[in-house]
Amino acid sequence: MLWAVPRSEIGLSRNFARILAWLSASGVLWIAGGLAEGGVRLGLWGCAVAIEYAGPLFRFWTPGLGASTLQDWTIEGGHMAERCAAFIIIALGESIVVTGATFGELQWSAGVLAAFLAAFVGSLAMWWVYFHKGAEAGAEAISHADDPGRLARLGYTYLHMPIVAGIIIAAAGDEIVLTHPTGHADLPAVFALVGGPLLFLVGTLLFKRTIHGLLQLSHLAGIAALVALAPLGPLLSPLALSAATSAVMVVVAVWEARSIGADRSVPARASAGAKRVD
Repeated sequence: MLWAVPRSEIGLSRNFARILAWLSASGVLWIAGGLAEGGVRLGLWGCAVAIEYAGPLFRFWTPGLGASTLQDWTIEGGHMAERCAAFIIIALGESIVVTGATFGELQWSAGVLAAFLAAFVGSLAMWWVYFHKGAEAGAEAISHADDPGRLARLGYTYLHMPIVAGIIIAAAGDEIVLTHPTGHADLPAVFALVGGPLLFLVGTLLFKRTIHGLLQLSHLAGIAALVALAPLGPLLSPLALSAATSAVMVVVAVWEARSIGADRSVPARASAGAKRVD
């Protein structure tokens, strides 16, 4: 990029020089981690991730070059939204693959079948919550934004992290339910089964708030329901807890779909100070 950018584009050239400096530092840690083993590898890779996510936050400040401005990040917003949506599809698809592979290795019983159904419905609800209007509105908003760099940094660089993390944690919970559907849910099971959907909803709530300036009442209600469900987790079986969290996600998805259908006048993005809820 430094070679391709015209010399007249000084701001853009310096922007890529700053990014190069930050990614060179993280790149050393990625390679060193690949050559290391065990905890050392995880530590080096953790530092590399921290550097890469700290870069946009500090606008890639570099000694001698200063910091980039958000206007320096001349991105194609629609393409970025599409790539992030594809990554969500991959995460959801991998969670279903893991669930299906675990299910295929087990001896089928009523409990195992019910656990698989609850897991699949939960994944489907996550897909519905993210992609029904939300992803489309995000692509439209960032494509027409005057400051796509700001939306890209907050909405797509940072707020997609809890969304993907929630999907991964929920998938771990689904695997726990498939292998141990009965009995009482222990702490790891409660954390995965409730924490995964909760983290996902928090991420999507903040993402949609950033995109169109609205607080989704359906998401707030779902978050409240999951928080209230967490203390009851140890009293329930993993199957019952999984069914309950999947039901919450379905209610959130249906509620949002109905609210959007009832109000077609909601703009792609309201003003930054808006606090309207669906």
